[in-house]
Amino acid sequence: MGVYHLLVVFFPIALWDTAFLFILVRAVSDGALARRLEKGITPLIFLGVLAGAVAYVLGLLVWPYSALTASPLGRNHMLMATWTLGYWTVLCVLAWRLGEALWAGVGRWIMFGLSAVGVGLLTITGTLGGSVAGNPSGISDLVRQLGWEVYTTFYVPNITLWLLVAASVILFVLGVWGRRHQA
Repeated sequence: MGVYHLLVVFFPIALWDTAFLFILVRAVSDGALARRLEKGITPLIFLGVLAGAVAYVLGLLVWPYSALTASPLGRNHMLMATWTLGYWTVLCVLAWRLGEALWAGVGRWIMFGLSAVGVGLLTITGTLGGSVAGNPSGISDLVRQLGWEVYTTFYVPNITLWLLVAASVILFVLGVWGRRHQA
């Protein structure tokens, strides 16, 4: 099963990274190309969610659940995979429900910020997965420098909590500001 998980995980990575690039182009441009790319964002995210769900299930079949949760690295990878899949699912619903209205005013920058967080989650999840498979990357060293030793620590680092609080406050302020300017 491990080889199937390894093969399938690259589909949501490719789809969500491509969606992020489309979102970036759409956030900075109202041109014809940006509007054409906008039509592909929701399908890309949706297909990524489907592939992510398959990869998630296959990942649970690679090792017994008790073995995966016995190590901090395995728990961290599973936790981040859960957050990543859930986060991109929420972004999919957001893009689907709001459609073109998402790109009006400050909404485009909120979507860009949210998708950047999603790519960050995806990067950490993949890095942890590589470490589980015995192939750590340079990102492992980066998160270690930020205070998160992925091999021994099972927690959310303080910097992550501060970033979540800061992002929540910024998004709340942007939402209030956008609503006032919309009325």
